[in-house]
Amino acid sequence: MTPPSTHTPQVGSERARTLWHAANQDFLHEGDFQQLELRSDFVPAVSAGCEVFGATVQISPIELVKRHSKEQYGLLTESIYAPARSRIEISYDAAAHLLVLYEDGVRREGETSIDGLPPSRLRNFANKLTFVPAGHSYREWHETSTPLRVTYLYLDPAKLQKPADAGTAYAPRAFFEDPILWATATKLKNLIERNQPESKVYFDALASVLAHELSRSGRELARTFAASRGGLASWQKRAVIGYIEEHLDERVSLVTLARLARLSQHHFCRTFKQSFGIPPQGYLLQRRMEQAKVLLSDRTNSITNIALTLGYAFNSSFTLAFRKITGQTPREFRRNVISEAGPPQRRSKQQQARWRQAEEDSSMTEGGLK
Repeated sequence: MTPPSTHTPQVGSERARTLWHAANQDFLHEGDFQQLELRSDFVPAVSAGCEVFGATVQISPIELVKRHSKEQYGLLTESIYAPARSRIEISYDAAAHLLVLYEDGVRREGETSIDGLPPSRLRNFANKLTFVPAGHSYREWHETSTPLRVTYLYLDPAKLQKPADAGTAYAPRAFFEDPILWATATKLKNLIERNQPESKVYFDALASVLAHELSRSGRELARTFAASRGGLASWQKRAVIGYIEEHLDERVSLVTLARLARLSQHHFCRTFKQSFGIPPQGYLLQRRMEQAKVLLSDRTNSITNIALTLGYAFNSSFTLAFRKITGQTPREFRRNVISEAGPPQRRSKQQQARWRQAEEDSSMTEGGLK
């Protein structure tokens, strides 16, 4: 075998090229990846500007793997490709949280271990997630039977943590499914790779939602372990949650959800609450409000349009529902998000006009509801 090159390339965000333009695109092939030569078998891919990203996932042998990194707004994303019929070893132990999105991959043999969890030898981990909290060791090795495509999302704990979440403790998880967390992480990854300065406010809102989803996912896991048997099966969760996500702007009936799970309405309500900790309608309301937060971060979206997008016929109904969940009116939430993001970027006259119109709509919407 040809030994690895001793040349170390300059790997910076300004030279990195996007390998995947969106998650789960089938048209990406091995040729789309730029292979990087590194000095040794076991070295990190990039040393980003942020000190917390001084160490990234290490892979051996590095010459078998093609990888691409991009850092933006204090978060780092990395795309990994390994061919079929290869053996690789992965190691990580650093000060940043690590969220792993296994977009595709089946291994003949292998093992994944994280501090605090029993080792897993799961073979088919496509569309699974793994979360490694800061300071935890993460090791895995694969003998791949199909090509491996993985996204690593490195999360700075200081930037991810909000004052309201100061007491949140993130627990390690291996090979779990959470379509909501997957969708949010994918949006954040794509936003980082696009590298558009005007997306800073949208990025902050997505990061806030991601932090909420990580803590929510951990709480649901704890409830699942504590609960007795009888909750929804994995296929039932996927079917029900997938339907809810696709119909956030519509009236979702209990009859439809129960039919998707192949249960009676009474049995479905009981098992859904056992699995998620809240009734189906409460879950739907929370998801609508999380989507509302993302939409409100872009002030070109008027509150009237956001209400209609989420299926509310009246602005007052949307405002009351939002305040019930968040403790703030939509306008108050938007003002707080914008202020946390710092001074706005320079905008065109057309953009400024849209923002003024959105502000006027906000005033008319909430004038009598504060």
